[in-house]
Amino acid sequence: MLDIQTVGLSPDYVPYLDGWALQRSLHADIVAGTRSDTLLLLEHEPVYTAGARTARHERPTDGTPVVDVDRGGKITWHGPGQLVGYPIVRLAEPVDVVAHVRRLEQLLIDALHEFDVDGYRVEGRSGVWVRRPLGEDKVAAIGVRVQRGVTMHGFALNCDNSLAGFRGIIPCGITDAGVTTVSEIVGADISPSDVIDTVSRVFADDFAGVPA
Repeated sequence: MLDIQTVGLSPDYVPYLDGWALQRSLHADIVAGTRSDTLLLLEHEPVYTAGARTARHERPTDGTPVVDVDRGGKITWHGPGQLVGYPIVRLAEPVDVVAHVRRLEQLLIDALHEFDVDGYRVEGRSGVWVRRPLGEDKVAAIGVRVQRGVTMHGFALNCDNSLAGFRGIIPCGITDAGVTTVSEIVGADISPSDVIDTVSRVFADDFAGVPA
């Protein structure tokens, strides 16, 4: 069973460091076996997070805070209008991190389908992608860490956020593709509050073993 917690949506944005501290607390409880797998859903205050592979020249200089984090990947942006999800779950043995990422991708693809968004995977790249007039754009980013068999970090689904925060960086280190939002794709305003019930249901059903 998956415990789903919504800890901050507009206008109650969660500072990134507060969300990270909550992740670590829940992670410790799940490692100890004192609580069930948990999915945190929230919106962050504007922030850049830099994974371990982020080079010095890839860090932004616009004054927005940059937090160095212990997930894989490079740099990305979080902020209002973006639904961030942290599935903190115990993986089956033997631990397969790639399978976990593929699972998150598929769940987001399934959720987006209900909003008439045809998301898909791109070989060799994590996240969920869509075909746009000028090529492929990423609509959801994924970055995870596994410690003692339990995951941290997760996904960021662009709903109705501004894309300005991505212009000062190379999102996830990818130079030949863009970034988009659900709202931009469907031509209507789709906020995190609009998608959270669908995302919650898709994740809850999957972790409960409910057939699609």
